[in-house]
Amino acid sequence: MPSFNFDAASFVAANTQERSPLPRGMYQVIVMSSEIKTTQAGTGQYIELTLQIVDGDFSGRRVWDRLNVSNPNKTAEDIAKRQLQELMLAAGVKNMTDTEQLHDIPVLAEIDVDRKDSSRNRVTGYQSVKDAQSFSQAASRATTSPDASRPAGRPWEKRA
Repeated sequence: MPSFNFDAASFVAANTQERSPLPRGMYQVIVMSSEIKTTQAGTGQYIELTLQIVDGDFSGRRVWDRLNVSNPNKTAEDIAKRQLQELMLAAGVKNMTDTEQLHDIPVLAEIDVDRKDSSRNRVTGYQSVKDAQSFSQAASRATTSPDASRPAGRPWEKRA
C-alpha cells in the first residue's frame, strides 16, 4: 500500500473557496461540461450544464443550470427551450447536434439568487458577449457630448 503522510490539523489552505451564492448580475462564463439526464420522476429529460465564470472578481466560480427540455409540464419545457435557444444564439450555434458544441465559448449568463433556496444561484438567461459590448459602446457614445469643448447639459440651460 502506498505511504503518504498528511497532517490535516496543521494544513492551512492558501485560498479557501467561497460557498455563498453569487450576487445578482451578468457574468462572462463558459460551458465546461454538459450532460443529458433523466428527471427524478422518470418522465422527462434535462440538460445539466456546468458553467465557469471566466472574468471578474468571481473568476473560477462555478454555477449549474438545468434545462428541462423534455417534460410533461409544457410550460417548464418551453421555458427551458427558450433558455437553450438564448444560449445557442449567444454561443453562435445555430443547429445543435451535440451539447458539446456549446463548450468553451464565452457567453454572458444572467445569474440570480434562487427564489426557493437563497443559498443557491440560478441562471435566468444568456446573452452574446459581442452583443453586450456593442450595446455598451453605443450607450457610451450616446452619453458623450458631441462637442467636447462644451459640457453636456440640459437643452434648456444656457451655456457660456
